Amino acid sequence: MADLLLELFGEEIPARMQARAGDDLKRLVSAGLKAAELPFEIAKAYVTPRRLVLHITGLPLAQPDVREEKRGPKVDAPEKAIEGFLRGNGVTREQCEERELPKGVFLFAIIKRLGRPTAEVLAEILPAAFADLPWPKSMRWGAGSTRWVRPLHSIIALFDGAVVPLSYAGIDSGDQTHGHRFHAPEAFAVMDFADYRGQLAAAKVLIDAAERGERIADGAARLAQSAGLSLIADDGLVAEIAGLVEWPVPVLGNFDRRFLDVPAEVLVTTMKVNQKYLSLRDGDGKLAPNFITVANLEAQDGGKQIIAGNEYVLTARLADAEFFWTQDRKKTLESRLPALDEMVFHAKLGSLGQKITRLEKLSAALAQFVLGADADKARRAAHLCKADLVSDMVYEFPEVQGVMGRYYALNDGEDEDVAQAIMQHYSPAGPSDDCPTAPTAMCVALADKLDILVGFWAIDEKPTGSRDPFALRRAALGVIRMVLESGLRLPLQEAFAIALAGYEFEAGRDGSLLDFFADRLKVHLREQGVRHDLVQAVFALGDEDDLVRLIARVTALDSFLGGEDGANLLVAYRRAANILRIEEKKDGAVHDGAVDARLLQQDQETALVGALDQAVQEINGALKGEDFAGAMAAMAGLRQPVDQFFDAVTVNADDGALRGNRLRLLSQIRGTLHKVADFSEIEG
Repeated sequence: MADLLLELFGEEIPARMQARAGDDLKRLVSAGLKAAELPFEIAKAYVTPRRLVLHITGLPLAQPDVREEKRGPKVDAPEKAIEGFLRGNGVTREQCEERELPKGVFLFAIIKRLGRPTAEVLAEILPAAFADLPWPKSMRWGAGSTRWVRPLHSIIALFDGAVVPLSYAGIDSGDQTHGHRFHAPEAFAVMDFADYRGQLAAAKVLIDAAERGERIADGAARLAQSAGLSLIADDGLVAEIAGLVEWPVPVLGNFDRRFLDVPAEVLVTTMKVNQKYLSLRDGDGKLAPNFITVANLEAQDGGKQIIAGNEYVLTARLADAEFFWTQDRKKTLESRLPALDEMVFHAKLGSLGQKITRLEKLSAALAQFVLGADADKARRAAHLCKADLVSDMVYEFPEVQGVMGRYYALNDGEDEDVAQAIMQHYSPAGPSDDCPTAPTAMCVALADKLDILVGFWAIDEKPTGSRDPFALRRAALGVIRMVLESGLRLPLQEAFAIALAGYEFEAGRDGSLLDFFADRLKVHLREQGVRHDLVQAVFALGDEDDLVRLIARVTALDSFLGGEDGANLLVAYRRAANILRIEEKKDGAVHDGAVDARLLQQDQETALVGALDQAVQEINGALKGEDFAGAMAAMAGLRQPVDQFFDAVTVNADDGALRGNRLRLLSQIRGTLHKVADFSEIEG
C-alpha cells in the first residue's frame, strides 16, 4: 500500500470557493479511483489561498488482475457466428475452452487482463479531475486555452514517493512547491505528505484551514484579553479570514471613540464586511473602539505599519458611516415612503409601496391570533417597516436593514414596540436566528413571510428541486418556527386567505401551499427526531392547519403506536384497508354505506358495531376538546373487538348481501381511525 500527495499551486483562490473546491477535488479523484478498481483508506483535502491539496492513503501499487469468462456459441455453430464472438472479445480460437452443458458443447472465451500500475492510472485520472472541477468562475491566462479559477504555477503529484508523470494547463508534474509568498518564496522538493506538511510549516504555510482558524481565534482572544477586552465571537468570519492567509498573525488596532456614536451594528458590519476585522467589547459589554485584523506575515516592526495602514482605511470607512447616520436622521421614515412606490418588489407582484399596503392590512388582521397584540401598532409597524431601505446607510450596508429602521423610528419618536417590530420583521432569517417574541413584531414578521409565500404561489413561482430564488422555503420555515416556539394558534388556511386578499388574484390559487408547509414541517421536525410519516398522517386528513394542535396530535399518535394496542390496531387497520382495496377494485364500487343491523349474524360483528359507535362518540368528544390522548385511548378500546372480528368472521361470504355488509363494516373501521389520522400514511 502507498500514499498519493497532490498539490495544485498558483495564485490566490477566492476564500468563498476554497472549501467547495477541496471537497470537489476529493470527490472527483475518489470517483476516478473507484471506477478504476483502486480502493484506498482515507482521502483528505486541504486548501490555502494559494494551493489545493489532496492526500490519499492506502492505495495499492497496481490494479487487480482480472479473469473473465464469456460463453459463446456452440462449437458446431456457423463459422461466421464463431468468428464474430472471437472478434468481439479479442481472443483466438485457441484461447477458448470447450465445455459441455445440458444443451450442448459451448465455447467459452477466457479473458485475462493484467492490472495496470496505479501510477499509470493516476496519470489519467488526475488531469481529468482537474478539468472537471466546477469553479463558479474561471479564467484563462497566458497563451494557453485551459480555464481554471486562477493561474497555476506548479503541480505536485507523488505516489509511493515517485513523481506521477502528467501534464495539465501546460505544466508538468514534479515534486517541488513553494513556501510563504514573502517569508519563504523559494522552491523546495518534498518526499511524501509528512515531509510536505512539515516543510511548509517551516516555510510559514499552514495547509489545514481548521488549524489556521484555531490560530486566528486563539491569537485574537489572547490579544483581546491582554487589552482588557473580549472578542465578539464570529465563527463564519474566522473561517473566511482563514481562507485569506497562509500564516495568520492577529494584530490589535484602534479607531476614534467618536465613531461609537454611530450604531454598533453599523460599525461591526462595516468592519466585518468591508475589512474582515473582528470586533471587540469592553468590560461593560459595549462595543470597544478597537478591532483585530489578521496579517499574512510576521512583520519585522511587530505589525506597527500594518496596524497604521488598517486604522487609516477604517477611519475613512467609519467616517462614511458617520456621515450617513447624521444625514439619514434629518428625514423621517414617513417621508421616505413615497420612494418605495418606485422600487419594484416583483414584476408580477407590484412595487414595495404596494407591498406595504398589503402588510398593513395583513399585520393588523393577524393581531387577532397573537396574544397581547395591538392591531393599530401592528399596522403602524408594517407601514414603516421597509422605509429604511431607501436610507443612505442601508443602501451602503444592506446587512443592517431593519436594524437601522429601528434607530430611525426611535429618532422619529415612534413607539418602542413599533421600532422593535421594524427591526425584527425579517426574522428569523435562518435556522440559527432567533424568532421575534414581542406581539407587534410577531404580527409584522408573520405578515411579511405570508405575503411573500401566497404572492409567489399565486404567480406559480414555487421552489423546484434545489432552486429557491425567492427563499420561500426559508419563509415557510420562519412561519413554522414562530408558530411552534410561541405556541401561536394560527389557522394557516385562514391566514393564507387573508394574505391572498391583499392581491388582485382569484381566491383559491394557493391550494398546494399547505402541502408545502407540511413538507417544510416534516423537515424541521425530522431534525428533532419526530417521525415524518406521523406528521403526514395527520396532515393528510386535510382538516388540520393549526400547527400547535397538529404537533399535539402527532405526539399522542406516536405514544399510542409505541404501545401494544396501537401496534396491533395498525396491523388490523392495514388488513381491513387491504381487503377493502382488493374487493372494491374487483366490484368497481365503494363499500362505504351504513351497516345493516339486520344482516349481523355473528356476535363478533354485533360487538364490533357497538364498539365502533362508542369509539366514534368518544373520539369526537376528545378531538373537540383537544384531548388527543383521550382520542387514542378510545381507539385502543377497539383493539379487542377488531381482533375478535377477524378471528371469527369470514368477510367474503358466499351470500352477496352478507359480504357487502361486512365490507361496509371494514370501511367503518377505516373511517373511525381516520378521524384521528390517515393510517395509510404510517410506515413500519
